[in-house]
Amino acid sequence: MSDEGRVDGVDYGEGSHLDEDGKPRIVERHLIVSPELAGLRLDHFVKTQIERLSRTKIQTIIATQLRRSDGHVMKASSSVVAGDHYIIRREAKPEPLAPRTFGVVHEDARLLIIDKPAGLPVHASAKFYFNTLARVIAERYPDEPELQMCHRLDRETSGCMVFARDREAAAFVKSAISDKRRTTKQYLAIVLGQPPWDEELTLSTPLRISTAADDTRVPTVKVLPDPAGLPSATRVIVEQRTARYALIRCTLETGRQHQIRVHLAHAGFPIVGDKLYAHGDDAFVEYCDEGLTTELAALFVLPRHALHAARLTVPHPDGGSVTAEAPLPADMAALL
Repeated sequence: MSDEGRVDGVDYGEGSHLDEDGKPRIVERHLIVSPELAGLRLDHFVKTQIERLSRTKIQTIIATQLRRSDGHVMKASSSVVAGDHYIIRREAKPEPLAPRTFGVVHEDARLLIIDKPAGLPVHASAKFYFNTLARVIAERYPDEPELQMCHRLDRETSGCMVFARDREAAAFVKSAISDKRRTTKQYLAIVLGQPPWDEELTLSTPLRISTAADDTRVPTVKVLPDPAGLPSATRVIVEQRTARYALIRCTLETGRQHQIRVHLAHAGFPIVGDKLYAHGDDAFVEYCDEGLTTELAALFVLPRHALHAARLTVPHPDGGSVTAEAPLPADMAALL
């Protein structure tokens, strides 16, 4: 691989959307009509598959990019049938840079555990396709078509992620990860302030997803503490202190969305760089609208939230268990 687009040995995917001849690659998205969606107009069906698209954009996609799998050009008003297979093809566009270089912390005949870098999204989205972990894994292991991701991490979170090398192993590991009694996940987080915790304790505030009825500018995005929410528990212990920050080891007992971030913020010690929970809704909305401005960069301190999946213990499909550890990444270590 050439050094183009690399910084300090890390590939940031500057030209990941181009083929060997320097031309844009073709991006394909496959849509299969499920029985419960049969009978919808084609444009209404596409809306259910690709959210946040305007009606005009959907009409353009159907007219210029979408074909039925047999090559037939469809009208937006056409009714879809269960089992119909549609393919959207478009030229790839330049994507935001993301670190595409990762380390391997455990590998055997059936499991692969990697150290995901912060800033690399796991799955494709409106902005990312080639600069995603799913694509990078496929490129790095082209001879392993059954390699499956067994769980996910947020784009800004770094650390241990498990892949299974066959279907049976994938089903086994996914089941084990969903059962917190069989799997141990430990994270390291750098928080603002000095938690008065001299020994390990459990943060157990119930959590729920925000709604339009809540006093927040980002309903359905934010997770809120609520006595009527789902039971949630995170064990925390201080591992290191500096003048401004503390390094906290967090062990999940439940696996709610944003659990560690919300529990720490609710306790009064938000994670450094957390755009959603550390500085209020206004800062988060400004970041979404304007990007990482100079003022926001100074406020957030780090360009990503300082959360790292440091240690993972998971049952192995052949018996016993595997423990993998990912070292504290350089940006978090430098902050400390």
